[in-house]
Amino acid sequence: MQMKTRIWDRGGKGALTFSELGFGSAPIGNLYRAITEVEAQEVLETAWTCGVRHFDTAPLYGLGLSETRLNGFLRDKPRGDYTLATKIGRILRSARPGEPRTALGKFFDVPARVEVYDYSYDGVMRSLEFSLERLGQDRVDILHAHDLDIFTHGSTAARDQRLAEFMAGGYKALLYLRDQGVIRAFGAGLNEWQSCQWLTERGDFDLFLLAGRYTLLEQEALASFLPLAQSRGIGIILGGAYNSGVLASTAAERAQGKAFYNYDPAPPAVLERVAQIEAVCSAHGVRMIDAAFQFPLRHPAVLSVIAGAQSAAQVRQSALAAAQVIPAELWAALKSKGLIRQDAPVG
Repeated sequence: MQMKTRIWDRGGKGALTFSELGFGSAPIGNLYRAITEVEAQEVLETAWTCGVRHFDTAPLYGLGLSETRLNGFLRDKPRGDYTLATKIGRILRSARPGEPRTALGKFFDVPARVEVYDYSYDGVMRSLEFSLERLGQDRVDILHAHDLDIFTHGSTAARDQRLAEFMAGGYKALLYLRDQGVIRAFGAGLNEWQSCQWLTERGDFDLFLLAGRYTLLEQEALASFLPLAQSRGIGIILGGAYNSGVLASTAAERAQGKAFYNYDPAPPAVLERVAQIEAVCSAHGVRMIDAAFQFPLRHPAVLSVIAGAQSAAQVRQSALAAAQVIPAELWAALKSKGLIRQDAPVG
């Protein structure tokens, strides 16, 4: 299976190559359920065989487990053959006796660690040092500031405090690391386009990993952020193309309450809109999951769509979605029914 790639080179500073399907490694950090080391390596090897060459991880994912699993997998892969990204903003420390670890009920059978938010200059340097050790690497290509958003910090005031902390310290560390050639690029991995725009207006960012905010269900980012990013040469990596799964769900799963949107059971309004989208897709002989995967890639700023997997079959399903040919008539029909914005790029 031939995987398409996209080249990003902002201002002639040196190109990075992204496979259109990227690997989001939270699931191999035992997200929602534990998988064995053998299963995790099978998932990663399947991704590689399918042509995936962009791997995204973070200290949070499995409280270090995701990074350590990538260590063994990438050890025999030529370093120039893949693009590797991790994140800063959290330092992991050992949980004290009797202290509950971070993300109980979300990550299973993972190290007993507690997250400490730290977006300072020193925090970035320490986080990168720890990540390199877990990854077994001497460098990463991309560093993202992680979760500078309301979704994570709970309120506008708390988010703004973290943004200010980051711009006063961590941002300067990322500039230094990029200027010294320690990293090739930096950005932020966020759940909200508003924070992406705020950062773009105040700093010199290369890339943003945006989770779930430019999909078949949501295109509000087209109003201001995506045009701004495009004008600055900023690349977009799109996570959450299925909006936590609802855009990959079946009618039966939705009827049984097993379809999720933003990590919670999908509300009726979302379920109704998804049903309408699926009906149009079916009328054009297209699986909704294929359209959901490929829609973000129609925007010229989008470089890669990140998809996580806990099984080889899930990897192959995303690779199949990346390879499908979507008829132009489908996008036209979705626009005519008001199911995607008229200004959404679909060419």
